[in-house]
Amino acid sequence: KMPAPAPEADGRHRASAAFSLSFLSLVFSITAFSSSYWCEGTRKVAKPFCKGDSKGELCIRFNSPEGNSSQAVQYIWETGDDKFVEKKFHAGIWYSCEEMINEDGEKCRSFISLTPASDRGVLWLSIVAELLYVLLLLTGNILMSAEMCCYSSVIDGLKINAFSAVVTVLAGLLGMVAHMMYTTVFQMTVNLGPEDWRPHTWDYGWSYGLAWTSFACCMAAAVTTINKYTKTILEFKHKRKKLERSFRIQYKFPDH
Repeated sequence: KMPAPAPEADGRHRASAAFSLSFLSLVFSITAFSSSYWCEGTRKVAKPFCKGDSKGELCIRFNSPEGNSSQAVQYIWETGDDKFVEKKFHAGIWYSCEEMINEDGEKCRSFISLTPASDRGVLWLSIVAELLYVLLLLTGNILMSAEMCCYSSVIDGLKINAFSAVVTVLAGLLGMVAHMMYTTVFQMTVNLGPEDWRPHTWDYGWSYGLAWTSFACCMAAAVTTINKYTKTILEFKHKRKKLERSFRIQYKFPDH
């Protein structure tokens, strides 16, 4: 049989695993929070009239006024979807951007200004919860690194371990609530937002998936930390029972 790992080595492995998961969760949450790809899709907009020598399928061409007034403006007949063009857009917590027609670059607007007035309070709560989520994750990372490097006794390490477990669990709950609130706000904005923004088709983007991956890593770090705390407590109880048993034996059969 392979020898069982020493309790101290096993504890260090669990602590490093919890720290790695918590650090990944922090990096993913900051990346998702600062990006604008929580949702992606297309908007259906009417083609503008072509200007000057501009050509292509992204504008409606018409002839210059010539001859009598009845032929002053002659539109090229376009029916159905030919009158419209689909523009890609992406939106996040802070702003929403969409591509320009016949121009390079994107046009961005604050997502808060697009949200219906009745839902802005929920969006601000989501933003505050996301900020607290990041702050608690950072606190948990600091505590876990302190537990691995700086504590002077097992008891001190156990106290730090318990506190980091509580902080990480609270972070995970806040992150879940924040993500769900933003999802609700975005869906309400799709239905009730301004006409010049409402998407034709949309789906969740990579930032949204990254945010939930951060939540999953956070909860995995919390479970690992709680597991380490519980195992350490059980080891203490086991050692205490063994010590009490040895004292009883010594009391019954003292050395001569």
